[in-house]
Amino acid sequence: MKLNEHNSKQLFLEAGLPVPPGILLGPHDKLDVPFALPWVLKAQVLTGGRGKAGGIRIATSRDQAIFELQELFNLNIKSEAVHRVRIEPKVLAKRELYLSISVNRQRKTICITAGKCGGVDIESSAPETLLLEYTVPDVGLQSFQIRNIFYHLDLPQNTGKNFHDLMKNLFDCCIRHNLLLAEINPLVLLEDNSLLCLDGKVEIDDHQVSIDPSLNRFFEPAHLSLEENRSREAGLSFHKLYGFVGLMVNGAGLAMATMDQLNYRGLEAANFLDLGGGADEKAMRTAFDILFDDPRVTMVLINIFGGILSCQKVAQSMLAALDTQPPRKPLVVRFSGNSAHEGLELLRAANLPGLHLCPDISSALHILKSLKKNEKTHGSYPRLSITSHNQGSSMAQRQADTPFPIPDDCAILVQGLTGKQGQLHCRLMQEYGAKVVAGVTPGKGGETVLGVPVFNTVQEARKAMPIDASIIFVPGALAPDAVVEAAAAEIPWVICITDGIPQINMLRALDRIKTSPTRVIGPNCPGLMLPGKTKIGIMPGAIFKPGPVAVFSRSGTLTYECVDRLTKAGIGQSVCVGIGGDPFVGTSFTDLCRLVRHDPLTRAVVILGEIGGTAEEELGAYICASGFELPVFGFIAGRTAPPGKRLGHAGAILEKGSGGIANKLQSMAQSRFHIVEELDDLATAVYDVL
Repeated sequence: MKLNEHNSKQLFLEAGLPVPPGILLGPHDKLDVPFALPWVLKAQVLTGGRGKAGGIRIATSRDQAIFELQELFNLNIKSEAVHRVRIEPKVLAKRELYLSISVNRQRKTICITAGKCGGVDIESSAPETLLLEYTVPDVGLQSFQIRNIFYHLDLPQNTGKNFHDLMKNLFDCCIRHNLLLAEINPLVLLEDNSLLCLDGKVEIDDHQVSIDPSLNRFFEPAHLSLEENRSREAGLSFHKLYGFVGLMVNGAGLAMATMDQLNYRGLEAANFLDLGGGADEKAMRTAFDILFDDPRVTMVLINIFGGILSCQKVAQSMLAALDTQPPRKPLVVRFSGNSAHEGLELLRAANLPGLHLCPDISSALHILKSLKKNEKTHGSYPRLSITSHNQGSSMAQRQADTPFPIPDDCAILVQGLTGKQGQLHCRLMQEYGAKVVAGVTPGKGGETVLGVPVFNTVQEARKAMPIDASIIFVPGALAPDAVVEAAAAEIPWVICITDGIPQINMLRALDRIKTSPTRVIGPNCPGLMLPGKTKIGIMPGAIFKPGPVAVFSRSGTLTYECVDRLTKAGIGQSVCVGIGGDPFVGTSFTDLCRLVRHDPLTRAVVILGEIGGTAEEELGAYICASGFELPVFGFIAGRTAPPGKRLGHAGAILEKGSGGIANKLQSMAQSRFHIVEELDDLATAVYDVL
């Protein structure tokens, strides 16, 4: 959740940071300012470049302020309208500095950035003017680091205590509220050598807002579109794009891959809408309203791969949301996986004009093509020409003598067994043949659920019986502690299914267990499968088949889509692991490839990645350095996505040199990946190499 300047300063003020007084006005509010002229009028927008766009004005009289306010409320800054203006007194500053604290995904740390010069062009500052300090949540910001920053900024000696307090308060605020970014630009030194946060930018982890709803006091609906506010209230993940095909998918990875398929075929996606698990009538009705009310959308594609989510349930929700009436715009529906046939039959029986039913994505794309008329596209999406360098070592040189380190009869503990999700997936794992031996729920020790004994703590369960793996179904606020608890009991594998964990909390948990022999999968993952042997997760067992291909993925639904295609092509899987879609996960692609390198059952590896992060590049470096013998196939979803929004100036500083998706794919190709452009090509590519 991004905060505007005014709300950022309100948070800073609560944290004990020095901020100027200020009031917030809407276009119809009375001009009643409790401090003397001159005033600074500042447009409140979430986009950057406000100053250069004329979003900051000076008023030396009340009449001028009224005129400037009207000008600001008529202003658009990078397509964002101005709905709020902050007024504060003008201050005279001796110096402008830069200061930010942000979560650094690549280094798995918290980064403090200090610049000798503040202002709009901070990201292009000379390197010697910037200082970066790194730490982790449990260690915190050390006094010597504050001194390093203080002397780097060359502040007057008599500001030392105030600066120390400012830094401590800012860092504590970041940890307490799980901030992804807290940026002060500029931090100014006044004539009396006092410090003042003259501007502020804050981003709060959405998962922390779910855990602590009181943080919604900083949410400003005026900054979001009607669609974004509606989707936020319904718990949907929605992002507006530029095209004309409305898109509704379950799972971010599959949504990005589907978006790519549309864009490459001239069927430009109008949006990214991930239903996730929220396919009930209320969520579906909101999703339809958003897409049908959008005048740019001329047709809608629903692409659902039913894993645990039932396509039949989705069909029921669709019909209820449509009130069993024809859709207002053509609706193309592709179901696959769990209850796909039943779902399609239910929709077919409704016999609604404008509803087009498809068993696969190829036929869905064909129908969309036939519906297209003269819709205008807003850009081209050329396929990147990437040549793989597949001169790897010969497979004959492998020492195939080290099986993947999970026993076929893996003894499984379920943390959170007595909850709804814990019981559901425990039963499904048991039906697949998994050996669930114990459960843990504090306060429920001594009970039995699904024939499984329940303990109060992991330590109790571990003492009572051997345990090879634990799977975690506990809420996001408690899941990091559950991971640490399992690692403290020295359980070899911990699979954290939980979504909704704030990044800083997971970073803290992973740092606490970094010397533990426990391997953590996740969080926010579908789990781990040894096809035909055991299932530790929520993957739909019916689509898997024993065979020679290891599949490692960041996305749940993308995993199911890939595995289903391999299985239908007669290609089985040796092991499948969803490493999780969060920025901080336990076991990486590289870790898993080390484990299958000498596995006698594995003859090839499929990597299903996404834009962002460097996991695929790190794996490529390992492949080259180690002489990894197995062929590795790489598919990246989201290749046509617009560039991600950075964390303000801090992100621009930290991301210098990033080459985006082209750089990622080129790096993978040079590391001997077989680059697969589309999921339709995956099974054929694997078959040809095997």
